[in-house]
Amino acid sequence: MSNSLTSHLLVPVVNEADARETARMLGPYEYGRVTVVHVIEKGEGVPDKLPVEQAEKQASDAFVAFRDLIPEAETETVYRRNVVDAIIDAAADVDASAIAFRPRSGSRIVKFLSGDKALRLVTDADRPVIALPEGDDAE
Repeated sequence: MSNSLTSHLLVPVVNEADARETARMLGPYEYGRVTVVHVIEKGEGVPDKLPVEQAEKQASDAFVAFRDLIPEAETETVYRRNVVDAIIDAAADVDASAIAFRPRSGSRIVKFLSGDKALRLVTDADRPVIALPEGDDAE
């Protein structure tokens, strides 16, 4: 599986619930290594969204939840203002074969106003990006 699309997946997670659901959705598929990444959004001149200690706790809780279902997963915490760039850079740093993510829900207007991170991830990444399907149709 060393040259396959899923030989080493980088999987971004937001919080504990997202990590658990993402791991559940990834479970039915064949893959080699998995590195879970949590991006702590740092201010770079503007206030942080969360205090660093609280954000690091959120990352730790997310990793525990993911490893409850995929115990062999490796973890990375990245501190950046731009979440999409952080995920793409993390994938390069760990030499991931692909980025696998769970699309988050949101209305079209919310996605438009937020710049739709999923679209940016798919269009800006330098490696394949896999969107995991919702529900039980993963098999």
